[in-house]
Amino acid sequence: MDSSTQSTKALVVDAEDGSVVAEGRASHPPHSEIDPEVWWRACGEAVRQAVDAAPGPVEAVAVAGQQHGMVALDTAGTVLRDALLWNDTRSAPQARRLTERHGAAELAERTGLVPVASFTLTKLAWLAENEPANAARLDRVLLPHDWLTWRLSGNPDRAVTDRGDASGTGYFSPASAEWLPELCREVLSDRAPRLPEVLSPREPAGEVTELEELRGAVLGPGTGDNMAAALGLGIEPGDVVVSVGTSGTAFAVTEQPCGDPTGTVAGFCDATGRYLPLIATLNAARVLDSTANALGTDLAGLDELALRAEPGAEGLTLLPYLDGERTPNLPDATGTLTGMRTGNLTPENMARAAVEGMLCGLADGIDALRNVGVTVRRVLLIGGAAESAAVRAIAPMLFGVDVQVPEAAEYVALGAARQAAWVASGTDQPPKWPLRCESYEARDVARGEEIREKYRDAAQRVYG
Repeated sequence: MDSSTQSTKALVVDAEDGSVVAEGRASHPPHSEIDPEVWWRACGEAVRQAVDAAPGPVEAVAVAGQQHGMVALDTAGTVLRDALLWNDTRSAPQARRLTERHGAAELAERTGLVPVASFTLTKLAWLAENEPANAARLDRVLLPHDWLTWRLSGNPDRAVTDRGDASGTGYFSPASAEWLPELCREVLSDRAPRLPEVLSPREPAGEVTELEELRGAVLGPGTGDNMAAALGLGIEPGDVVVSVGTSGTAFAVTEQPCGDPTGTVAGFCDATGRYLPLIATLNAARVLDSTANALGTDLAGLDELALRAEPGAEGLTLLPYLDGERTPNLPDATGTLTGMRTGNLTPENMARAAVEGMLCGLADGIDALRNVGVTVRRVLLIGGAAESAAVRAIAPMLFGVDVQVPEAAEYVALGAARQAAWVASGTDQPPKWPLRCESYEARDVARGEEIREKYRDAAQRVYG
């Protein structure tokens, strides 16, 4: 299962070859805070659709979930307030104060992260400052995937997580694979909530007891959505995944932990026992949706317009920070269109500027991964916007390397299924499933660098 910002997807997968034999889906409201019961109801609906269409019973289950979200529980296991999601930026002041207090270098070394509003630690700090009554009742804090795994197993006293999702909280050490409860105590007036047990990547979390369609199935530890996508794709060192969905991410697997004191690269763990350096942007596919709407067209129409324009959009540049931004850390930023002249303000150039602006931010992320020692041999482009003809055509030029687009699939849910198959098999390594891709060669790379320089100059002028 993939419990994302927008929906829950459930896939039933053949463990032998990774083929999807049935699937289900249920939507979530598009909010940045939400009652977790919405996820539970969507989980049940998606599972029923999938299992009803499956050719046989389900042997094992794992949940991948959106990272960072804060699910706060009291001593009875009742949710204290709506969960604050990764894209809720209200805790930006708390993030700044944490960095000022400890220093970016110290926090990057201890936690692999420099705090931004996305991370769970900053949300706990916001809770303590703004809802002290809820903070006083706080007994346990879980991430979205932790909470769903806990619900599937019948709300036991024991809650579990994995290294991957834990590494996105801001109070976990990737290097030692241990919680740092002292950071929780610091922001919660010397009170530390109970934290879930961290399981190894293939360690069972028990079995499903709460959904009749899955009852008795082995339950995997689950993981965060980006870690699951990496597992679903089966990436190895040299591969960089760029995912263009609600958010944009660029990530790779490494054998050693990564701490970036600039805060650009988050030093996460992956779902196999390795590490997952990652950059994330808040603004990705929705930039294309918003631009298409402004131009009175749909995404296919946006593609046609963008591909009719010349590279560089005749000087038109869109800084696509429509919902604030996480990387760079500009939580209060807005989108800015610059370089407008009488002759270049056309629908074609606006469409092209939207695609180029979104991809330039992700290209900067690929460079940031290089700067912390990641080798980039190819980019795997996934996510809803990877289906865009304009995105596929323009990405190799701006990324500067060949791009491969895997066949369309729900790779987060597929990664969760691969983990479930791994746990059920008891083997040392996850099962090997084939990956089929369409290739796009990097051409006009020099022109791509000129466009990126234009983008950087515009960002410097507007945001310094």
